[in-house]
Amino acid sequence: MNRFALCVSTAIARVTEAALGPYQTAVVRIGFSATWLLFLLREIPHRQELYGPDGPWSWDLAQQLVSTNGAFTALMWSDGQFWFETVYALSILTGVLLLLGWRTRTMSVLFMVGVLSLQNRSIFMGDGGDNVLHLMCIYLAFTRCGQVWSLDARRAQRGREARARGEHVADRVGPALWGVLGLALVAVTLSGRLFDAEWFVPLLLWTFWLAQALWWVVDRRARNGEPRVLLDVIANIVHNGALLVIMAEACLIYATAGWYKIQGSRWQDGTAVYYPLHLDSFSPWPALADLFSASGTMVMLMTYGTVIVQVAFPFTVFNRRVKNVLLAVMITEHAAIAVILGLPFFSLAMIAADAVFLPTSFLRRLGGWAARARGRLPAGRDRTTLPKPRTSENPEHTHVGFTA
Repeated sequence: MNRFALCVSTAIARVTEAALGPYQTAVVRIGFSATWLLFLLREIPHRQELYGPDGPWSWDLAQQLVSTNGAFTALMWSDGQFWFETVYALSILTGVLLLLGWRTRTMSVLFMVGVLSLQNRSIFMGDGGDNVLHLMCIYLAFTRCGQVWSLDARRAQRGREARARGEHVADRVGPALWGVLGLALVAVTLSGRLFDAEWFVPLLLWTFWLAQALWWVVDRRARNGEPRVLLDVIANIVHNGALLVIMAEACLIYATAGWYKIQGSRWQDGTAVYYPLHLDSFSPWPALADLFSASGTMVMLMTYGTVIVQVAFPFTVFNRRVKNVLLAVMITEHAAIAVILGLPFFSLAMIAADAVFLPTSFLRRLGGWAARARGRLPAGRDRTTLPKPRTSENPEHTHVGFTA
């Protein structure tokens, strides 16, 4: 009984004392923001056909669907061209800022708003990766994804160094950003447009906005007091819960995909892999597709290998060595899908989801390689290194300012 109580207390302490997986959540943040950003940039010439008011899926059809399913999309607030261009441009901007890790708490929420607004406007535009991005952008808003590899982490480090020298650190950008977004949220709420979606959407946005204000007040008046410690504990619990949901979602995607493949005759006889290789829509490199489909043995290995890896992966997440091997296989498979079948954004979305399982030691080495490569550049030699994330051995708070 004492051993059980000790295990429970250790688990509670681990969940509440620190935000786990700082490198993994940073990679997920970078991966999904880069996927969305690259997609929006590539589709700039075709944005009108995809999400514009004059596209095949008209504004009236989208309005009928949204009124039925209650999905949130800011593009339904107006059918004007200027409003569409504004939302599209803001979606690109938030993708860039989240990728860089600037004000990640705010940008992750705005990133979620941009993804939901465009995807719920035209639900038939996507290649499967949009469904993963749709879910993960919501989970990402609950994580502390800017602890490492971000401008927030750099600013936090400089803030600690300034306070150590006895200098006063004032954050003017955070309150200004909070005020502007607050006015926009009040205006949208009073207009009634925010309540066109389900009730939890306005509740979620208002909760995020008010939480920012509470965090700022406590950070100014009780930086090292009990209220600040309590907020850190709550933030760590929410972060760790969201991280667990991201991992469970990735396992669920692979488990359902694998078990449905087992039940299908097309995956049993190999035609599920063979046929797409001969479709013009999925053959950007016909010679490469012919090379893989010419051998029956190769088709069999790709077919059964895919099913085996997808079914087995959720059962191996607690075995580090086997999990890492299957993870490398799946990432390689998605990279091959991006090239052979011409589905780069689907593959990028799945690789970003897989990144939550990457080992911390590998990510640290990856960060070290990137830092050394940046240090060789003339403009990067004088830059300071990013701080380590908060751990039980490093109790300093990584949050400095208003929306770090």
